[in-house]
Amino acid sequence: MFLSVFELFKIGIGPSSSHTMGPMVAAAKFLHEIKHGDWPRREGDVPARISVTLHGSLAFTGKGHATDNAVILGLAGHDPSTIDTNKVDEIVQTVSSQRMVTPDGHPAYAFDPREDLIFDYENMLPLHTNGMTFRAFTKADELLLKREYYSIGGGFVVDEAEYKALDNSAAAHPVSVPYPFENADQMLKMAKTSGLSIADMKRENEKVTQSVDALSEGVAAIWETMDGCVKHGLEKRGVLPGGLDVKRRSAEIHDQLQSEWGINRNNPIAANEWLQVFAMAVNEENAAGGKVVTAPTNGAAGVIPAVLSYRMKFFPETKPKDIEDFLLTASAIGGILKHNASISGAEVGCQGEVGSASAMAAAGLAAIMGGTPEQIENAAEIALEHHLGMTCDPIGGLVQVPCIERNGLGAIKAVSAASLALRGDGTHFVSLDACVKTMLETGKDMHARYKETSQGGLAVNVVEC
Repeated sequence: MFLSVFELFKIGIGPSSSHTMGPMVAAAKFLHEIKHGDWPRREGDVPARISVTLHGSLAFTGKGHATDNAVILGLAGHDPSTIDTNKVDEIVQTVSSQRMVTPDGHPAYAFDPREDLIFDYENMLPLHTNGMTFRAFTKADELLLKREYYSIGGGFVVDEAEYKALDNSAAAHPVSVPYPFENADQMLKMAKTSGLSIADMKRENEKVTQSVDALSEGVAAIWETMDGCVKHGLEKRGVLPGGLDVKRRSAEIHDQLQSEWGINRNNPIAANEWLQVFAMAVNEENAAGGKVVTAPTNGAAGVIPAVLSYRMKFFPETKPKDIEDFLLTASAIGGILKHNASISGAEVGCQGEVGSASAMAAAGLAAIMGGTPEQIENAAEIALEHHLGMTCDPIGGLVQVPCIERNGLGAIKAVSAASLALRGDGTHFVSLDACVKTMLETGKDMHARYKETSQGGLAVNVVEC
């Protein structure tokens, strides 16, 4: 099983990888299908209008997650990794007023968001709660083309055939790599046999598709974006969009911590406060629709940057190679989690988002602190184990409450898990594989109200109170 570090860590925009980035990617796939797909074409039948139906979690929390805007942006030809976030509102307003989209390389297609963007709260597509149906019609309003896509978390988008291929590792990831571990047990055995670290095995796998220099440059770009997101978040103030009137807090807290730095530098509580403010800065940026990196999702985007920022704040001797090893190790763990369970809050709850991010961060930190593969696996397991059962119940369907603070606590758990694992020799009672299996089973048993539908938990009780 091979999942590239660049598949797990994608540069994109907030507030959600599955509900914002995913629909943008799906729209691009549909545009490509219109132009290049193998579908019956009769002479004179030209697509003239597009409609999109959102199902399941995409319908229930689509407004709060800006899914409607994401579809508009995608159909207008924009990509989440390159779009200028300062122009989003202008693009959406233009499409809404003109009632058409004009993507590059295509004719103009009629698309009135008020009529052609449908939130279906009744019917969920069969394979995943984050389902979308795209349709293209002729000028005479005859259906020409229909495609269904699923946004399965972390910005990954698949059609029906691709979704079913996910059960077949070779079909889903056909690249042949030297260390094709599919679970933690295989990873540890390969590390023992090869004598390589987890980061080095991951590096060797990545070298199959790119040069070492390209890999290092790409990983450096990921960290540069993460670091920039932290810094932007620590500077901005005001109220987050969406109607909850949630105040940005990271800048004010950061100012306080900076003023106390000389006094409280050795205070152990200060480390937790720095972890929280770094994570909150990222997730406030995400909530505002800023540029973020899926790590492994947008809703959990603050955990890994926070732990890395903490490491650099308290250990200034941290080198670029440490950052690369951290992210490669984290991506190795993230690949195991995604392959054997899920990173989608709509599928397994927040245990799959912040829980996965915390496990990945714990593993990365343990790695650059000199941990053995066994200690690294233990760190990931500890962090994940203590997120099991965590629901996804965003108030108002917005990635704000409890998501922003939750990232801070996930970062603290990651550091604690790494510290605890490094105090042992790597032997432990619960394996990471057992924990991953438990997360998947718990997610399946979890009621849909608690899986990113905003129909249960805090999403309803805060309003009722």
